[in-house]
Amino acid sequence: MKKNNNRRVHSHDVTKAAKEALLRRGVKIEDIAEIVYEMQYPYNDGLTLEHCIKSVERVLLKREVQHAILVGVELDQLAEKKMLSQPLQSIVESDEGLFGVDETIALSSVLTYGSIALTTYGHLDKNKIGIIKKLDTKSGNGVHTFLDDLVASIAACAASRIAHKLRDLEEEGETFKSVPPHELGPEGEMLPVDDEP
Repeated sequence: MKKNNNRRVHSHDVTKAAKEALLRRGVKIEDIAEIVYEMQYPYNDGLTLEHCIKSVERVLLKREVQHAILVGVELDQLAEKKMLSQPLQSIVESDEGLFGVDETIALSSVLTYGSIALTTYGHLDKNKIGIIKKLDTKSGNGVHTFLDDLVASIAACAASRIAHKLRDLEEEGETFKSVPPHELGPEGEMLPVDDEP
């Protein structure tokens, strides 16, 4: 019997790699959180940027999100180095309009956060808010065919978490003014990462 030499990659290593991939491509957690804040502050009394940062950090712990980041960033980088075979090289490099694989990968994680995340993602994909606009491949600043959609996905998921938390707060007669930001982050008391809406 042949021995299986495949080793599992520890989740901490995958989390670290995904965050490093974002930073390497010029995306900070704060950049994504600013989008979340812009989307959610009109509806959430007391919401702060720190709440949004913690929500983004929590989303980045989901394996589906991490895997999407690693795959998408890798493909963008290979396209920049002209290392993809044709015609895929030209399709990714130009962010061809009918190429929907970038959105499909991004949507895979959005779907785990429900309809609010889905509609928010559609809005962000269409309107290119914040760093998403800067990352748009068609603006000529490198190849970010996958990354702009991934950032929109992360922001949409983090915004959905906040919207769901707001509902819980309303039922208790509270607002975000009474919620310490850490409660929305990885160290918070919310549902386990893989069980969240």
